[in-house]
Amino acid sequence: MQEAQTPYQLLGEEGIRALCNAFYDIMDTLPEAAGVRAMHARDLAPMKEKLAEYLIGWMGGPPLYADKYGSVCMTEPHEPYHIGPEERDQWLLCMDRALELTGASEEVVAMLKIPLFRIADAVRNREGPSAAATNPNIIAAG
Repeated sequence: MQEAQTPYQLLGEEGIRALCNAFYDIMDTLPEAAGVRAMHARDLAPMKEKLAEYLIGWMGGPPLYADKYGSVCMTEPHEPYHIGPEERDQWLLCMDRALELTGASEEVVAMLKIPLFRIADAVRNREGPSAAATNPNIIAAG
């Protein structure tokens, strides 16, 4: 009987870093992700690194994020941003496309689908459309 593997064991650190790079590259260019992209600084390199460090530990590897930043709290850093269902779904769309682009196996995609949704939904802090979606005078940051 084969022992179950973690996503970290299946993807490896370099695979997770490639996933994060693809994720933010997609977010940066996908028109459907403009709302979530507007919440980020112009330079995405620091976020690529931070997400990679977080996901490496979250997927079963060494706790790089926790070692560097201390305890992991996903809601607090996202409090200043309007994150409703639309933004959550934009984030998930970018992650789905990144998994596809990096050639993640069906096994990995299946392992991550529900947990990634739970993470994205956990940082949701609003209901309904974003202020930018209802007010065309708001200009995206960055």
